[in-house]
Amino acid sequence: MEKMMVGLSLALSAIVWGQKGPVKTNLTPYSYQTFNCDNKGYFDASKYEIEEIDGVNKLLYKFNGVHFDTNPIFKLSSLEEVRRNKDQHLENLERQYQEKKEELYSLKVINQPVWKKLHENAIQTFENEYELNKEEIIAFSDPTTLKNSRFYETCRESIDAISSPDREKMFASWKTYTELKSKNNADPKGVMNRFNAKMEDPQREDYALIDMIGLSFHNCANSSFRQRRDDEGTVYKDFDRIFTKLKKNCDEP
Repeated sequence: MEKMMVGLSLALSAIVWGQKGPVKTNLTPYSYQTFNCDNKGYFDASKYEIEEIDGVNKLLYKFNGVHFDTNPIFKLSSLEEVRRNKDQHLENLERQYQEKKEELYSLKVINQPVWKKLHENAIQTFENEYELNKEEIIAFSDPTTLKNSRFYETCRESIDAISSPDREKMFASWKTYTELKSKNNADPKGVMNRFNAKMEDPQREDYALIDMIGLSFHNCANSSFRQRRDDEGTVYKDFDRIFTKLKKNCDEP
């Protein structure tokens, strides 16, 4: 009987030791800012590293949107300045590119497909935006360079008009673009009146380049690599779901 009890005791001990204990979570506080909210929650440190959380945070709120500080060209004086200081503008763009590239490429993100894809998309957008800015700076001085644009196949119509030696072709394309733009304006007649005044100006070719490079070509190329807004909304919600006990303190809209 004594031997039987010892054996039963050992068997029960083996069963107890073989059972898995409750899963423990290591909740770590994390605070982050969105566009109009201060957020505080907790993430499971057994699943994620703080560097991974920081990396995704930067992808969503630092490397999403416009990456480069450049001056848009809307006036003749701005056009003349970018032509006069083209090399300086290119050097400034290159400096920004190298600084931001190092940080973006080295980000550590959560090892899940959604975040890996987000990182890849951010890099592609960054590279395309850099190339677009560079092409525009050069094209304001020499429009024919757009023939070699990365975006030629996407924006062929605009580029062919801008780079054509036939200035009348560019003026016709400029007029068509302005007419389309005027239809979405609260004062379409005013838009066309301003266009007609520019067409009568001795510097009408420069006015045409400002609109055709800075608006028509830029908008076409820019829209070809920007992420769709509905996709953006999904990843923001996915990021919030990483945290438990998430509290948002938001400013009134």
